[in-house]
Amino acid sequence: MMEKKAVIIVAGGKGLRMGGDIPKQFLVVNGKPILMHTIERFYEFDSSMQIIVVLPQSQQDYWSELCRQYGFVLPFEVADGGAERFHSVKNGLAKVNPEATLVGVHDGVRPYVAVDVISRCYEAAATYGAAIPVMDVFETLRHLTPDGGSQTVPRSEYKLVQTPQVFQAELLSKAYQQEFTPAFTDDASVVEALGHTITLVEGNRENIKITTKADL
Repeated sequence: MMEKKAVIIVAGGKGLRMGGDIPKQFLVVNGKPILMHTIERFYEFDSSMQIIVVLPQSQQDYWSELCRQYGFVLPFEVADGGAERFHSVKNGLAKVNPEATLVGVHDGVRPYVAVDVISRCYEAAATYGAAIPVMDVFETLRHLTPDGGSQTVPRSEYKLVQTPQVFQAELLSKAYQQEFTPAFTDDASVVEALGHTITLVEGNRENIKITTKADL
């Protein structure tokens, strides 16, 4: 059976850490705004999938103007951003086609996700229910102790988490009916709160979240 897919691209950032007035998802890289590159990656993966972009209401007119300016005509829908990422994703979920069986959630400022990583995440989610891309930790990690000190921890026991985080639609929808808590730092943590296991797949090193000027 052909799985019907959707992705919620969360682009609610105000870009404050970038230091400029323009939200980071709209900064131009390689000839077009970052968010357009991100949308293109998913369209390249599956041109029939539903793409939902979550943006604060205050940025939606500006985004429409950018789409006109850059002649960006790939199909997508817009949902309103919420107070926290949790609420933004919930608003995006409300627009997901009822026929969709797999739903991914991706950061709007991760334009360099590899198409094969997207594919791996959707395939694993179809089989196991929930899948996220991760990378090995290469730097040494130190854990801050309650006494104000710190100690090295074995980095082989940790992974760096990326997006898209992909889930069976029914599971994600049920997870987002829970009350918000600050412990929900990503979608996997929301689904995990239901007691569901998260499957890890290999991400790609270039799939960074553009957060600071150094990332640009």
